[in-house]
Amino acid sequence: MRKLTKKWQMFLYAIGGMGVNMLNLMVGSYLCSALIARGFGAEAVANQTFLGRDLVIAGAWAAFGIVAKIIDGVIDIPMASFTDNLKTKFGRRRPALLIGLIPMILAYVVFTLVTPNPEGATMLNTVFYGLVLCVFYTFYTLTMVTYYATFTEIVDTQEERNFLSNVKSVCDIVYFILGYVVVAAMLKGMNIRVVAMAVLPLVLTMLIPLFLIKENSTKSGVVTDEDGKTSKTVNLFQSIACTFRNRNYILWMVVYSFMTFGVQLFLGGINEYFSVAGMSMMFVMMAAFAPVPLTLLLYNRITRRFGFGFSFRYILIIFAVGMLAMFGVSLLPAGTLKTVLAIVTGLISSFGIGAMFSVAYSVPSQLAAEEEKKTGVSNAAMYFAVQGLFAGIATGIGGAAVLTLLKTQNIVRWMTPICALGVLVAFALSFLLPKAVQEMGKKDK
Repeated sequence: MRKLTKKWQMFLYAIGGMGVNMLNLMVGSYLCSALIARGFGAEAVANQTFLGRDLVIAGAWAAFGIVAKIIDGVIDIPMASFTDNLKTKFGRRRPALLIGLIPMILAYVVFTLVTPNPEGATMLNTVFYGLVLCVFYTFYTLTMVTYYATFTEIVDTQEERNFLSNVKSVCDIVYFILGYVVVAAMLKGMNIRVVAMAVLPLVLTMLIPLFLIKENSTKSGVVTDEDGKTSKTVNLFQSIACTFRNRNYILWMVVYSFMTFGVQLFLGGINEYFSVAGMSMMFVMMAAFAPVPLTLLLYNRITRRFGFGFSFRYILIIFAVGMLAMFGVSLLPAGTLKTVLAIVTGLISSFGIGAMFSVAYSVPSQLAAEEEKKTGVSNAAMYFAVQGLFAGIATGIGGAAVLTLLKTQNIVRWMTPICALGVLVAFALSFLLPKAVQEMGKKDK
């Protein structure tokens, strides 16, 4: 693959996934929640649900949510092998992006606009939405695991991969602001179905990677970069074996899973939480997301001085403090003091949340690049696929099972302490990461 050498190219490339991620946010945080009216405040029901009533059976839907997320994780493995081993005259990555993108868009439209039985909660609706959700996650997975794999291949150095990851993290914050501030504002006057279709054109950002990726033919099964250096591809089982033999990576996956549980529970239940907590979602989320470019600079500076292990624990503890503070503020009576303190909890969380997205791109891409240099095996997509498997299970437990339980028991307010508990477990386990990972990014004096 031809390497990007200019910062403006890397900047544009990192923007590419924003639109697809935005659709995923809409599905996970709004469209799935729109199927169950319970758990919303009275004023939110009309616009934040499809028809103002339950359309799925809660228990069965929770099971489907877990299954869909597990499928989202498990399907990463064959999808990664597919994109790593795709043999065409156009290379591997661009064809795989197109194969994933089109069915994903169609599934999003069907989920948004079609209700088989609009009269109420039925098993027909539950199964229908569950199957469409599985289709969406399957092709979302192929699209994004292909895109993330190119972070290893389209630049040459760890510093450049960190740059891509940091810009991508800022883009994550942009689409979170769009999702949790702009979309929230739009839902004051429009139904979620209208809003969901209004954000669909953002998916066109994926055209940027399609134009910037330049690959040689992979019909022979050999991957050749612009300098003539070759790497070999391996089949599904060999790729899995190579990935799981990387001890540093597997230890990282355990830590990453607990962090993901806490973060995704918060993001998955955010609109329900703010509808009952008596705080302005728009103000708090703006405070949490707007400072992220600056907080990423601080995170990177800490990493260069003390290494990844220290800076990673710093962002975990900061996020946990923000979640616990948010819970405390939610118990206060409504008023100006509560509003101000709620914004402060968002500002606290901002010092952790942006970097928590960045590590999901920088760590696996760097570990995959290091392993390719040692073994000559090019299977970067598998690293993101296995990460997707761990993340899918963690998200399914947090964003589906735990959140549904909190909603049906009307105790959504307790979501943030549970989020804090998840990241604190990750904090404790991070001390087990090997020295090679702990010191990633550290500059010698």
